[in-house]
Amino acid sequence: MAMTDVEGNLRRHVAALSVEIGERNPLRPEKLARAADYVRAAFEDSGFRVTDQVYDYHGLDVANIIAEPPGQPSAYYVIGAHYDTVPGTPGADDNASAVAVLLELAARLGRSPPPVPVRLVAFTLEEPPAHTTGYQGSRVFVRRAKRAGHRVLGALVLEMVGYTSPRQDYPLPLHWAGYPRQGNFIGIVGNWRSRPLGRAVLKGFRANPDLPVESLFVPFNGWVLPDTRLSDHASFWDEGWPALMVTDTAYFRNPHYHGPGDRMETLDFAFMAELVKSLELALAELPGP
Repeated sequence: MAMTDVEGNLRRHVAALSVEIGERNPLRPEKLARAADYVRAAFEDSGFRVTDQVYDYHGLDVANIIAEPPGQPSAYYVIGAHYDTVPGTPGADDNASAVAVLLELAARLGRSPPPVPVRLVAFTLEEPPAHTTGYQGSRVFVRRAKRAGHRVLGALVLEMVGYTSPRQDYPLPLHWAGYPRQGNFIGIVGNWRSRPLGRAVLKGFRANPDLPVESLFVPFNGWVLPDTRLSDHASFWDEGWPALMVTDTAYFRNPHYHGPGDRMETLDFAFMAELVKSLELALAELPGP
């Protein structure tokens, strides 16, 4: 499939989530449900078996949407992205961009099955006030996976993946670490336990010369640099499973973070299309169970 087709598909998904649906959170439960319906239908159209992982959030039924090929073993990789937003934003970069990449990857994997067992998960309630609580969708997923005796071989969590900028900032300790000053790369963030997973993923990403990639691996599950914990990958770190955050670096690049200006016209869809390609290349580098 040509990159122009991929970009068109990504635009369609981002428009559906951030323009047609818009704000997606428990204060707008009907819109949160519409987003879940959209993701579910896209996964089903790609030929995956889809399960709603429903749970109660203060009297409201919410759900992670899980897609998997038939006959999936109990040891698998996870590729995920959260589909909710904070109040007051259409959430184009945060996080319709990542959900769009996840859905386009699903479509491609539906036509050409992945070389390793994988589950694609659209997480709910990543944003505050559920963030870091037991109600965060990824924490519910991890708890139930452990209870079921599953083993996550590694998780790739897509968190804001659509914004590029001529200017790139960093947390203070990284200002002199030699990272690029232009925000045209995708970042991969892991903890030390995730370094073997990171090496495999980086090998795949570096096979795509059209998407620059930078990486950072932090000790102590990221507590020494709390900015590295602000997505669903931390739920896997805290349970001892390797996980990587794949990101455009959020507010270190995007001035529209969590605001009304986080709109689809600010996104770089060619950049997102290259990420789909890089993810496919990374899957080919992952070791089997």
